[in-house]
Amino acid sequence: MKATVEQLAQIGIFASLNQAELEQLQEHTAIRTYRQGEVVMYEGDRIPEKLYTLLSGSLRVAKTAAAGKETILRTLFQGDMFAAPALLGNGVAPATVTAETDVQVLTTEREFLLAAIRQNPEIALRILAVFNQRLQQLHETVHGLVSERAIVRLARFIHYFCVEQNTKIVENRVCLEKRFPYYQIARSIGITYEECVRLFKKIKPIVSYSRGGKIIVLDWDKLENLASRDEIN
Repeated sequence: MKATVEQLAQIGIFASLNQAELEQLQEHTAIRTYRQGEVVMYEGDRIPEKLYTLLSGSLRVAKTAAAGKETILRTLFQGDMFAAPALLGNGVAPATVTAETDVQVLTTEREFLLAAIRQNPEIALRILAVFNQRLQQLHETVHGLVSERAIVRLARFIHYFCVEQNTKIVENRVCLEKRFPYYQIARSIGITYEECVRLFKKIKPIVSYSRGGKIIVLDWDKLENLASRDEIN
């Protein structure tokens, strides 16, 4: 199934294209649906030369170490690009991508994407801006793992997803739409499952965690303070 012009227009990197350009690009797109738990690509797979974009749902990106330990690198949401090496690199999947919910993935043929870029170079600038942001986030993650306390990394994890999901703050409280089990949080911030449980107990006055992974920020100001200043009252 091909993408519609309307679907393409909602993707940030194509926002500058006019109707005719979108219609031309549309002919070289495809949409595939993956069910919750289905693997979109495995780390090390050869992947076709395409631009991969998430149209709906959420994806988990993870790497597995030689010893077998899985580390969750990031969660992707609607409009996010992924599998950059298929577009710009060696064509090998750098991580395993798994559907956290039912998802739709849009692919755009590299050859025709480059043709669109030649007509409208702003597309390339938007793609570079996205990848630059990813590099900055990676730098912050590595820096945090080396120099920051685990409790700060937890606060930043929660804060990031509140902002990423445009969660509304009501009376200094926030309820995350997405649910996060302990194991997923632990693997995302480089700690053990047991330590994750202990940290949530420690920040109980600020954040409430209930069965099933539901997270409610009870004091948004204190969460921001902890995430940015490495302090807790």
